[in-house]
Amino acid sequence: MRVITGTARGRRLNAPEGLDVRPTTDKVKEAIFSAIQFEIENAYVLDLFAGSGQMGIEAISRGASRAVFVDNSQKAIRCINENIRNVKFERQSEVINRDSYDYINLTRNMFDIIILDPPYRHSHIDNILPFAAKKLKDDGLVICEYESEAGEPSAPEGLTLRKTYRYGKINVSVFCRKVPEVT
Repeated sequence: MRVITGTARGRRLNAPEGLDVRPTTDKVKEAIFSAIQFEIENAYVLDLFAGSGQMGIEAISRGASRAVFVDNSQKAIRCINENIRNVKFERQSEVINRDSYDYINLTRNMFDIIILDPPYRHSHIDNILPFAAKKLKDDGLVICEYESEAGEPSAPEGLTLRKTYRYGKINVSVFCRKVPEVT
């Protein structure tokens, strides 16, 4: 696993060990960031269920101003901190050891980009997406990675599906704020 492009291009990243850890492949990560390349610059990013932190780190490497990494696993938090130190992104990063649901419900922060890549087969995306919608800035995006057999998540109130990308067994749906109708 590595940073694909930007200021930390080519740097190796570690992943926490365990059966529930499933880092995003380079192919899928590259596709996600290509799809949102014009929204990254100076973005405030939330990487929920952060795991290794690779998605938030990639965002910073590509020009995001700041990323918040949230995970409830101590093993993941140690790995995220190590990866952030290795790419020298400490000043642009905040790492929080907390349940993702608690964080998204309690934070007062509003984000430009929210990345949801929870453990598969737990319905986390459908459950947490409505809360993420409330923490999204007007021009913001929510990126959801999930196994294709789970089916496409429903757009919660306030969001609309921009596009779903399919990469074999992995799907990525990008949601954005609904544009108010002009009357």
